[in-house]
Amino acid sequence: MSKLNELVDLYIAVWNEPEANRRRQGIAALWAEDGAHFTPSLEARGHPALEARVAGAYEKWVKAGGFVFRSANNAEDHHNGVRFNWEMVPAAGGAAAAVGFDFLVLGDDGRIRLDYQFLDRPPAP
Repeated sequence: MSKLNELVDLYIAVWNEPEANRRRQGIAALWAEDGAHFTPSLEARGHPALEARVAGAYEKWVKAGGFVFRSANNAEDHHNGVRFNWEMVPAAGGAAAAVGFDFLVLGDDGRIRLDYQFLDRPPAP
């Protein structure tokens, strides 16, 4: 498995992880301590804020909503930038309820410094 695929797979796994301790460990492994995640309406900076962001998404969409996140397997990188698409699909199978795009800026250590998330097709409210 390439480093790029491994990074994206670990990233997606964190959003699907039911156990808070394992999510915390995944966040620490993926993001720099001062790493940030941005959506059009949200900014999470540093591990505690990232943990709250990921836990909130997990509780709403995975645990309560019955969805899982998956990679579209189209990651590309150059220099310290990585881009990929993801989907939120029903855990029982079916069409994607949401589709998104992430652009990551990595530090020299390979961890995420900046994470910009865009919703190509947002989920229904």
